[in-house]
Amino acid sequence: METKNINLGIFGFGCVGQGLYEVLNRTKGINARIKKICIKDPNKPRPIDMSYFTTDADEILDDPTIDVVVELINETDAAFSIVSKALKNGKAVVSASKRMIAENLPALYQLQVDNKVPFLYEASSCASIPIIRNLEEYYDNDLLNAVEGICNGSTNYILTRIFEDNMSFDEALKKAQELGFAETDPSLDVEGYDPKFKIVILLLHAFGTFVRPEEVFNFGINHLNDFDIQFARQRNSTIKLIGNCRRQNGSVNAYVLPHLVREHNLLYDVYNEYNGVLLESAFTDKQFFVGKGAGGTATGSAVLSDISALLYNYRYEYKKIKQSNQPAFTNDVQLKVYVRYKTPDQVNLTEFYNISEKYESPEYRYVVGTINLQKLKDAAWLKNKEVNLLVLEH
Repeated sequence: METKNINLGIFGFGCVGQGLYEVLNRTKGINARIKKICIKDPNKPRPIDMSYFTTDADEILDDPTIDVVVELINETDAAFSIVSKALKNGKAVVSASKRMIAENLPALYQLQVDNKVPFLYEASSCASIPIIRNLEEYYDNDLLNAVEGICNGSTNYILTRIFEDNMSFDEALKKAQELGFAETDPSLDVEGYDPKFKIVILLLHAFGTFVRPEEVFNFGINHLNDFDIQFARQRNSTIKLIGNCRRQNGSVNAYVLPHLVREHNLLYDVYNEYNGVLLESAFTDKQFFVGKGAGGTATGSAVLSDISALLYNYRYEYKKIKQSNQPAFTNDVQLKVYVRYKTPDQVNLTEFYNISEKYESPEYRYVVGTINLQKLKDAAWLKNKEVNLLVLEH
């Protein structure tokens, strides 16, 4: 089959944009070339020829010779506006902006239907792991039960340093920032927002269910302290920030929470900036994907894979939406959790269904018990920096 040549118009030339430029230059088999790159700051020194750059978005969006728009910027509203206009102009679009996609999924789905153009965003979910393509192609039926995994390379790197090198949280974060795995403002990563956006996207491709990010509960690793780390070590476990979406009793639930992970779990051995995703389905039991989850060339390679797929007219078919038996979203599920706090007034223990373990010392207290996910999502006491939460394995 003969492939066509395509011209690319790129928005953004940061970490991922440069990563894409690098992988594109080193890949011989793809007939794609960069025609223009739109940037915000024309005075910033760039590693490639300045003739590539423009500050005028329309120079790309209105150019009939540009076939594919690649959107790699950090501003959610601007990114949505670029993608919408490109799709309305009949251009195929590739994006890596998980927040923009997660917050606008129904509209983006509709734009693809109305304008009959593909919009691909593999890079938005787990960097180098081809998870969306697998959910679309391989799991295109309703036999999938769960998708769960480590889908944030920055926090996984931080947790690895804490457990492997006995670093403090702040030292590990600083190291992650130095290596370019964590942003200068790391709150989206360490508070679990970034993996939540990814889970919202995966939920659609796994189960056909649209959910708004604010409906999904996320709690990160920024409350973690030495006592929690000790608790994990005493139980021959480690701590991983895990995003989860699962079909149960006809509905689906999803959340992003730090988990206590034991050695037999496949996610236990996912270290540093790597991501790991476990898929559970009715007949295949578990399948496990692992790959780099942070860094310019890891994400750039996923963007390149989407560009390559467009050469063969690939598009997401969203088969599970068309099967029209999407499970409804719910937070009405029970979780077994460890909650650590300092003084009795900091946690409302009456919200637990049951408590199986309780510990008190002058310094710290903790309980292990079962609680409803919606109660956790609503709990004001979890906002207290002296309170931490870990999910225990079933």
